[in-house]
Amino acid sequence: MLCETRRRAARRSEYQGRPDLLAQARSGLEEAAVLQTPNERYATAHLAALRTAAAVLAARGRPETSPRRRARIRSAWEVLPEIAPELTEWSALFAAGAARRARAEAGIQGAAGRRDADDLIRDVAMFLRLVERMLVLQPVLPQPRQEAGERDGPGARGDLPDAG
Repeated sequence: MLCETRRRAARRSEYQGRPDLLAQARSGLEEAAVLQTPNERYATAHLAALRTAAAVLAARGRPETSPRRRARIRSAWEVLPEIAPELTEWSALFAAGAARRARAEAGIQGAAGRRDADDLIRDVAMFLRLVERMLVLQPVLPQPRQEAGERDGPGARGDLPDAG
């Protein structure tokens, strides 16, 4: 019973976590658009992209099975193409900006220029819209709740043909 409860909680958090990450990404993107300094704008927009990638990983991700691969910490940009190959180019784009984001967050003068920040904000907005559409078309929905031994759904009466 405890295992089933944990499975249900995991399914609920998987479903609920994805929209929350996308909402955080959207909020971060909106914040980046109104910040004053290019470094702050760049770093905040890049974080919004990271949250967007995290939503994809939360929706489609699967745990590493190989102990060798689990031992190594990998960035979201490295894992994303394995989970969502259609986002490989986006992953490469944002991975290329990670060092600049780190410099911008560290407050290094001129780490990101005004145009760099503007371009990144536009790219993140497009990436976020793409991911929102992608996840709506392929949602991860919670499984129907059934207690052990209960069979009240379709097919319980034997009135549906076997699909397999």
